[in-house]
Amino acid sequence: MLLNVKVTSRYERKLSITYMAGVGSVVMTPLIGNLSDRYGRKTLITLPLTLSVIPYVILAYSRETKFFYAYYVVKTLASMAGEGSFHCLALAYVADKVPDGKRTSAFGILAGVGSASFVGGTLAARFLSTALTFQVAAVLSMIALVYMRIFLKDSVPGGGVSQPLLKEVEETCAEDASSRKRATGAFKKLPSLGDLICLLKCSPTFSQAAVVSFFNSLVDGGLMAVLLYYLKARFQFNKNQFADLLMITGVGATLAQLFLMPILVPVIGEEKLLSTGLLIGCINVLVYSIAWSAWVPYALAGCSIFSVFVRPSLCSIASKQVGPTEQGMVQGCLSGISSSANIIAPLVFSPLTALFLSENAPFYYPGFSLMCLGLAMMIAFFQSLMIRAAPPIAVGKISNSRCTDTLV
Repeated sequence: MLLNVKVTSRYERKLSITYMAGVGSVVMTPLIGNLSDRYGRKTLITLPLTLSVIPYVILAYSRETKFFYAYYVVKTLASMAGEGSFHCLALAYVADKVPDGKRTSAFGILAGVGSASFVGGTLAARFLSTALTFQVAAVLSMIALVYMRIFLKDSVPGGGVSQPLLKEVEETCAEDASSRKRATGAFKKLPSLGDLICLLKCSPTFSQAAVVSFFNSLVDGGLMAVLLYYLKARFQFNKNQFADLLMITGVGATLAQLFLMPILVPVIGEEKLLSTGLLIGCINVLVYSIAWSAWVPYALAGCSIFSVFVRPSLCSIASKQVGPTEQGMVQGCLSGISSSANIIAPLVFSPLTALFLSENAPFYYPGFSLMCLGLAMMIAFFQSLMIRAAPPIAVGKISNSRCTDTLV
């Protein structure tokens, strides 16, 4: 007999943060990425790193009720402003420093380091008390911020920064007319929906990568929203077993991205690697939907290492379509598209999963929502087959074109 999945208040709070963070990322990530093209990556990367410290400091100080709610408020605001921005800027920074031929491998190594940190954090949380966990998280976040400010060499596209970020308009108030003109020019340089549309028109390859990114992120967001409850209903999985699945996936992703991806990229190319990852991911999700035993999810977790090639390959393909002064804009737009998919996924697939796990399902197929996710991944796979290595568009073509003269 199928179990009715009840959404706990903790899950509702987490889901609300995810929604708000997704909405904020759709707006803020392209903006921050575009601004980093003007003022350098280091200046802009300080924002998400600083914001990420504050929520952990609150719970490290006290876990009383009032601090708990303060954490959720600050965490929501910080996620809206900085969620996704750090990864976007890190990719743009790597693109500034690494030549085209080695960029995919570099993106894979960067993703592998992130996967390794996830595994390390999960292991640490199992051995540390709750109070100590937040204290360690706060200290490590501050260390990362200080390390970045001291040791990271700035990456300034275009040969130099013409003016500081916080001094866009001169402080003198005597020349009101000229000040208003400068302010208007500054606002014109902020990205808009029209800028994204023109970017998609300028590069068909980027357009195809954007479609793949949307459907791939839709599947990822859907899996994170429904997989635990599906496994709980089907095989009585608990949180510890689900954490074991994430641990297996994290270890496999770390090894694949750090060691396997740099070997495969020169041999088969990033386009074929992207298609391979999507195909294997599609098969995994479809098998999840018809899982017949509790050991199947563990086997699929071990076989999913190839699907981690998708994101680095996509970012590398998009990165090679623009010049050095537009890396932040492209990575920001790609991240914004992914965030929009992550907003949509729980809204669509959570109710669908609850319906087919209930006794009121139209027909018996508990994994129907996962089957739909597999079909979405299949769309991404077929779209990836149409991506061909194309020469990058001329440097500054996007930012200097008539339809995008509002871009930097």
